[in-house]
Amino acid sequence: MARIASPQFVADLTRSHSRLRRAVKDWLLVLGVAGMGLALARPQWGEQELASQLLGHDTLFLLDCSQSMLATDVAPSRLQRSKLAIMDYVQRYGRGRVGLVAFAGQAFLQCPLTYDYGAFREALNAIDEKTIPVPGTDIGRALDEGVRALEKDQKQKVLVLLTDGEDLEKGGIRIAQELAKKGVVVFTLGVGTPAGSEILVLNEQGRMELVRDKKGEVVRSRLDEAVLKSIAESTKGGYYPLGPVGEGLARVRLALDELDSGFGGSPARKLGIDRFHFPVALVLVLLTVESLIGTRRRTVGGG
Repeated sequence: MARIASPQFVADLTRSHSRLRRAVKDWLLVLGVAGMGLALARPQWGEQELASQLLGHDTLFLLDCSQSMLATDVAPSRLQRSKLAIMDYVQRYGRGRVGLVAFAGQAFLQCPLTYDYGAFREALNAIDEKTIPVPGTDIGRALDEGVRALEKDQKQKVLVLLTDGEDLEKGGIRIAQELAKKGVVVFTLGVGTPAGSEILVLNEQGRMELVRDKKGEVVRSRLDEAVLKSIAESTKGGYYPLGPVGEGLARVRLALDELDSGFGGSPARKLGIDRFHFPVALVLVLLTVESLIGTRRRTVGGG
C-alpha cells in the first residue's frame, strides 16, 4: 500500500482496521472447519438396544390362484381379497424379505425372497386364475416349492399359506407332517366361508358363466377349515380365517413374535447413539457469528 498511496492516505485507510476482529473471525472459521470435521467423524456416546425382530422376518407367502379362488363369498373375490390382504400386510409390517409362490395344480416361485417391495408388488399384482395353467389345487406341491425357496441355513423356516383349503390332490397334510420333521412352521389362512358360493368364470364368448361339474351341476366351493387346521397343527403353526379385511394376517404377525420368543430370539444388538448433530449445531452458530463480525472498528472524526 505504501507503494501505491501516500503515507497519509494509507494511514486514513488502515486507521479503522481491527487486527483483533480479524483474528476473532479467523479463529471462528478455524473452529467451524474443525466442527465440520468432527461431525463427519460421526461421534457417538451412549448405547441403545435394537431387538432383532425389529429388523423383520423373512415371509414367504403361498397363494392359491386356482379357479375356486374366484368365488365371491368374500368381496370382491377370494383371490383379490387375498392379494389385497398380503399387500396391506407388507405395507404395515414388512421390514424383512418377502417372497411369493403361486399354486394351483402345480406351484411356481413367482417372487424369490427380496427386500424390493416394488418388485414383490408387481409379482403379486400379476397373479390371476390363469397364472398356473394346470387346473386343480395341490397344497402339497405348494409347500414343497415354498421350502425350496427358503435358505437352507435359515434358523426359522416359516410359510404363510392362503387358500380355501380345497386340496384336490389330498397331499397337503402328508407333506406338512414331513416338513414338520425339518423344523418348518406353516401358518394357514382360510379364504372364504363354510357356506361357500358359486364360481363365475369368463367363457370363450366373453360372457360370465357358472362353473359346472361333469354331471352338469353347478359347483359350489366351500372353505375347508379342517384341512388347514390339520396342516397348521402338524407343523406347530396356527390357523386363522383371513377375514373380510385381512385381519387374519395381523394375527399371524403376533404369532410370529411369539414364535421368536419360543426360539429364544436372536440376541439384541447394542448400537451407539449418533451425536453428530451437536457439532453441526455448533458449526452453524460459529459461522453465523463470524458473518456478523466486521473487520473495522468505529473511528472518531472520520469523514
